Amino acid sequence: MVNPIEHILAEFPVLILDGALSTELEHRGCNINDPLWSAKILLENPDLIGQVHTDYFAAGADCAITASYQATIDGFVRQGLSGQAAAELIRKSVELAVQAREGFWAGLPEERQRLRPRPLVAASIGPYGAFLADGSEYRGDYKLTEEELMDFHRPRMKLLLEAGADILACETLPCLLEAQAIVKLLEEFPGAYAWISFSAKDGLHTSNGELIADCATWLDKHEQVAALGVNCTSPQYIGSLIGQISLHTKKPVLVYPNSGEQYDAGTRNWQGASCQEGFGERAKSWYHEGARLLGGCCRTTPEDIRTIAKWAR
Repeated sequence: MVNPIEHILAEFPVLILDGALSTELEHRGCNINDPLWSAKILLENPDLIGQVHTDYFAAGADCAITASYQATIDGFVRQGLSGQAAAELIRKSVELAVQAREGFWAGLPEERQRLRPRPLVAASIGPYGAFLADGSEYRGDYKLTEEELMDFHRPRMKLLLEAGADILACETLPCLLEAQAIVKLLEEFPGAYAWISFSAKDGLHTSNGELIADCATWLDKHEQVAALGVNCTSPQYIGSLIGQISLHTKKPVLVYPNSGEQYDAGTRNWQGASCQEGFGERAKSWYHEGARLLGGCCRTTPEDIRTIAKWAR
């Protein structure tokens, strides 16, 4: 299996990721104030998820991140589903993105296809803290061993790869231990690739307090890690984080920050001021600082991705 990110960056200067799925679902009337978060819509209105993927492709995204961030067997079972129904929904998250990609690409004129890569489907693997639904993906204070984390992630990883994902998006990881567990687990799936993306609390440290430079040093040695970086982090820290990561890896650096607001796990709401103004131009500076995969996380929109595509194309 070819490293899909390496393949695209050999031909194009930047790979444009999509923006927030949950934000768009809320804008379109969905109530995701639920322990399943956006994965709840896999049950309630899967066609709408496909439409959001299509809208991000139309805005210029070269990659759709699936609605599986908070979709786990245990999480769905806890909500009353059977294990089989839970597995089907996890696979469906990939199928929706693949269908949206195929439909969009088939409708794109050939002369426009030549100007951009055929989009990837990245299967989202959120951290253990997302399953807890208590905001601990921004703290990393859950107490599990590497083996326990591998056992937690294994069933979903297997289902997502079997469903046809091009790459795994292991995102919003708060600590190096969880990244190490995922990378070790990847060895059970030869030929599979993943990107590893941390949440960060400042310009130097992961949410759990480790140096992002140390994380980059460790991940740089592992072939199945196709790219590494940060997501769901305030834009104000991104420049520093790119610099720290770039010094310690030869792998492509990815960044897809949130709008700058802070998530309150108690109320499941975002608070504080947004840094969204000029998102596309900020992304241009992140490119010049060394990032090669660019997009948005929570509270970003197709318009933000469109502004990136305007200069990146």
